[in-house]
Amino acid sequence: MRVFDEKICENGRLTCYICEESPEMPNYVRDAMLVLPGGAYAMCSDREAEPIVKKYLAAGMNVFCLRYSCAEKAGGFMPLVEASYTMKYIREHAKEFNINENRVFAVGFSAGGHLCASLGTFWDEPWLREKLGPDFPRGINKPNGTVLAYPVISAVEGSHRPSMVNIIGKPEPTDEEFERFSVELHVGEQTAPCFIWSTSDDNAVPIVNSIRMADKLAAAGKQFELHIWPHGPHGLALAEEETSVGFPEMINDAVAEWIPLSIRWMRGLK
Repeated sequence: MRVFDEKICENGRLTCYICEESPEMPNYVRDAMLVLPGGAYAMCSDREAEPIVKKYLAAGMNVFCLRYSCAEKAGGFMPLVEASYTMKYIREHAKEFNINENRVFAVGFSAGGHLCASLGTFWDEPWLREKLGPDFPRGINKPNGTVLAYPVISAVEGSHRPSMVNIIGKPEPTDEEFERFSVELHVGEQTAPCFIWSTSDDNAVPIVNSIRMADKLAAAGKQFELHIWPHGPHGLALAEEETSVGFPEMINDAVAEWIPLSIRWMRGLK
């Protein structure tokens, strides 16, 4: 396996995990997964980075983890610009990395879930295309499916406004600016298929975020799968010991099934 870093835009850092071609498996073409950690657009969580990468590597995918611009560097929704350029990088290197360019997925957690949902919905928005520039190939940044883990969806909902201030880049954004980045208000035919999961007693990102996203996807006739487990704190990541940081409540065998469930869902997408 090759592991190496690439610079994305000015401040984004992409770590690439590429399975080497084997003489026993010549020309084996893999799916790709882009991992987008959470952290309130103030930081990128380690717990939602390499531990996640390893699971999707074990499923036979080539995996890419983007540590995107945060805090004062996130203004103008720079994380979405960087995620778009990352998708472009993956697809432009698909032949070199033995990747099926028509099966490039993304997974995001909490605020990273907002970024992931934004990538799957805003990929063709005029304001984003303007930021990407006239030479950016249209549609190359659209994921073939997104996995949204306890995602922030609504930028309008009050408790998430501090995170949204980071990506808007203004201390006091207007209601219109908050609405621009509230994903559920923009779901439509262009939105990529979604796998969504959360827990009903998450007190940091209320479950209404996942429910609103599912409701809008259903209204738009888009393919999705939704899993809501009854118990579990915010930020479960793998819901296994590795990402529990010593807290027993962060280990939940039922919730830990989200990884194999998401893999099965992706494999079922045509």
